[in-house]
Amino acid sequence: MGKKVRPPGGGKKNDEVDDSLGSPQHRKVLGRWVPDEACRPIVDHAPVFYPTEEEFKDTMAYIASIRSTAEAYGICRIVPPASWRPPCTLKEKDVWENVKFSTRIQYVDLLQNREPMRKKPTRKRKRQRLFNSRRRRCARTASSEVNAVSNSEENFGFKSGSDFTFADFQDFADEFKESYFDVKDRTQGDKKWVPSVEEIEGEYWRIIEQPTDEVEVYYGADLETGVLGSGFPKASSSSSTTDPTFHRYITSGWNLNNLPRLPGSLLGFEECNISGVVVPWLYIGMCFSSFCWHVEDHHLYSLNYLHWGDQKIWYGVPGNHATKLENAMKKHLPYLFEEQPDLLNQLVTQLTPSVLKSEGVPIHRVVQNAGDFVLTFPRAYHAGFNCGFNCAEAVNVAPVDWLKNGQRAVELYSSQHHKTSISHDKLLLAAVVKTIRSICSNKELFERCRWKGVTGINGTLTRALKARIRLEEKRIANLPATVQYQKMEGNCDLNTERECFSCLYDLHLAAARCSCSRDKFACLRHVDLLCECDPSNITILLRDTMDGLNALAKALEEESVSAIESQALGTMEDSCDPCMKDECVGHSEDSEVGSSLGCNDLSVEPVKLGSIVPVKHWCNKDAIFPKGYKSRVKFFSIRNPRIRGYYTSEVLDGGIIGPLFKVSLEGHLEESFVHIEPEECWRKVVQRLENEIKSQKSLGVEGLPHLQQLKDINGLKMFGFSQPILKAIEALDPDRKCTEYWRNRQAMKLEVADVEEETKLAVESQDTSSS
Repeated sequence: MGKKVRPPGGGKKNDEVDDSLGSPQHRKVLGRWVPDEACRPIVDHAPVFYPTEEEFKDTMAYIASIRSTAEAYGICRIVPPASWRPPCTLKEKDVWENVKFSTRIQYVDLLQNREPMRKKPTRKRKRQRLFNSRRRRCARTASSEVNAVSNSEENFGFKSGSDFTFADFQDFADEFKESYFDVKDRTQGDKKWVPSVEEIEGEYWRIIEQPTDEVEVYYGADLETGVLGSGFPKASSSSSTTDPTFHRYITSGWNLNNLPRLPGSLLGFEECNISGVVVPWLYIGMCFSSFCWHVEDHHLYSLNYLHWGDQKIWYGVPGNHATKLENAMKKHLPYLFEEQPDLLNQLVTQLTPSVLKSEGVPIHRVVQNAGDFVLTFPRAYHAGFNCGFNCAEAVNVAPVDWLKNGQRAVELYSSQHHKTSISHDKLLLAAVVKTIRSICSNKELFERCRWKGVTGINGTLTRALKARIRLEEKRIANLPATVQYQKMEGNCDLNTERECFSCLYDLHLAAARCSCSRDKFACLRHVDLLCECDPSNITILLRDTMDGLNALAKALEEESVSAIESQALGTMEDSCDPCMKDECVGHSEDSEVGSSLGCNDLSVEPVKLGSIVPVKHWCNKDAIFPKGYKSRVKFFSIRNPRIRGYYTSEVLDGGIIGPLFKVSLEGHLEESFVHIEPEECWRKVVQRLENEIKSQKSLGVEGLPHLQQLKDINGLKMFGFSQPILKAIEALDPDRKCTEYWRNRQAMKLEVADVEEETKLAVESQDTSSS
């Protein structure tokens, strides 16, 4: 998924829009401000936060620190320290005057008071067009703030408008605002009079509630920063090489290009650059341009920064009152919902805050000034409008506390047959794996890790995983007894994510398919709709067994990998349940290898090469770790260091966690060491040896090895992950799917080539000097 998923739009491109009746810059504004009929809602303000310089350094920590206060409002404003004023690269002269962006036409007076599209208009009120132009039939794709519909016009939506440069749009927006509010003929002392935020707000809701004239505005919304450019400086910005102050803003967590993938945000595990979710969108506004009531995709957090210009007014409803807002809108706009049951997903409908308040919906207001951030919380409905020409940028972020809301979102989407933008299960499991691997790798490092605070028996991540496991167990229990089970191949959705053919549910964790149609998949709730075949023909593909998932949950609870090690030492050697087959990927070589391949002064014997798994953690820059790999090496016995015994080193399938490495003393299987890193297994062996040698020395035992002999033991080499065995393993991956390993190999070759070239030139230079 390369783009943020929204309900589909269509139509002509902006350069195909009919401008035969004149460009918008030259159209006369006919509507006028009616101050005596202002409908400004009385709404309490959401909280405003002023972080100190120190607090502002850590974006994710600061968001977490204000959550307990701000989430109850659904929305809040954050005013950065006075010293934080990032330069806006969009104001560079070449961009400002030459780069064009697309817009959409919004009929503000129709955002609340309109009739269903399938009914003929019977309005008795007077309607005047703001511009002498006809309606356009073009539409853009749907978005987070504004939306469009197909050319059929069966549903209400926003049409494509003209393309503008920033300079032209500023002139257009300023002229509109001055004409509408009759600014040219008004003064305030020695200064030119401008309408206040409150006056603009009162007029906006008058247009929404009691429309008399048609009010048509343009909005440059959902503009991809990957195409148009971000307002925040990036390393690739032209000014970044000359302005030393840029570095602070390029690396800042408050730079929205960095925010989604900061440590502590689950979107850091999203590999695709999803536009609007992971990659920010720009919003170029004018007076009255609107963003209608909506929640973020997957009920994510969002952060909006106003780069410059007039204020943006927001209204927010806390997430725990989302249903109350939905019911209120359905009650007051029943005819629109009858025609479009998913109307709130279209982002084209307002309902005045006054009406929502009368229905008991708690609602709060934010006035965002240039340089301010606005943060919205999970499932918090929000809406608003712009007070004049401005430019904002927004993106999503997913702290761990979002997981509960994210799970609810995908279940809701499934019931609505609504496409997902991200794989919730993939992000959840990636966070679990990251946390557990942090626990395994370095306990001290884990204490400082972002994920430390979300583990333990009551940890947010622990509870989210256990809730997901319970949901999956319930669904598996309801399946027919005769279905077959199979473990998913490691890279099953590496490039294309599967979804249920019926409800579009994401199938990262489990999927069903029938032998009659192997490319058609269903979620566990819709197995019975898959086909008419006997259930025995149905195969359930599982990312991991329930035992494997529960071992992960226990590891999070205990902040220890003992549960995973127990699983590896017990049933994990069979990779899965007896009823579950395992799909291998890549080449494999499972026959015994008779020859002994030297590894420095130790002789490592490869017993089984195994098969490659071309996904994360199954290789690193130094080695490839084939599943099922097994080797033997003779080394000092941990039971009697005076003699040498054989140790077996193996690579086991740890399920979602990736490979698990196991070292056992042959003949004494109780003497086994399991870890997620091969070096750590052998470090444990060496540690046991050192303790045993010291213990026996204290008893006067002679003939023991010197401790110095254990100092240089290399875990990778003891496994056999060095030449010449590594060359045989490389042959299992002729297509070079283990990308991290092969990239490093290529980089090393280039470095060697550079050194050889430099040496050659130096020799030639020396020879020339000598002659």
